Amino acid sequence: MGMIDLIKVVNGNITEAKVDAIVNAANSSLLGGGGVDGAIHKAAGPLLYEECKQLQGCATSDAKLTAGHDIPVKHIIHTVGPIWRDGKRAEEAKLALCYSNCLKLAQENGVKTIAFPAISTGAYGFPIERAATTAIDAIRNFDEGDGHFEEVQLICLDPVIFKIYQEALQSRKG
Repeated sequence: MGMIDLIKVVNGNITEAKVDAIVNAANSSLLGGGGVDGAIHKAAGPLLYEECKQLQGCATSDAKLTAGHDIPVKHIIHTVGPIWRDGKRAEEAKLALCYSNCLKLAQENGVKTIAFPAISTGAYGFPIERAATTAIDAIRNFDEGDGHFEEVQLICLDPVIFKIYQEALQSRKG
């Protein structure tokens, strides 16, 4: 079974995902913000903020790991997606790196099930269709080696974004 077969698109709230680790679409400070980042920080409680202060930020496409705190997951993996400018500044490559760096960090920490939000599609303005195919391709192309992962969820809070991600997954499986 390839990685593409492990991907599941879910319409829901990432803070309620039943997985080992969730991914936070963070800003470079890692200290909370709007959208997914704000929701995760709110649900995880003040100890997440304190742990994130120790990490001293995160560069675009990198990934850093914290505990789940008040969210019932083992880990929160924080990644900083690229801000969409015009598609000519390696935005897709940077977004793909977010996914592969998160998967690598998850694998190194024994994570079997992971949930990603639609990274960079909110305030960072990444076109949703391109974000969806970039995410799915990055996950599909991740070489895990040993069949490590059991499930990779792409969680979309918005039903319109959910439908776009679902269609992108079907077209990639086709």
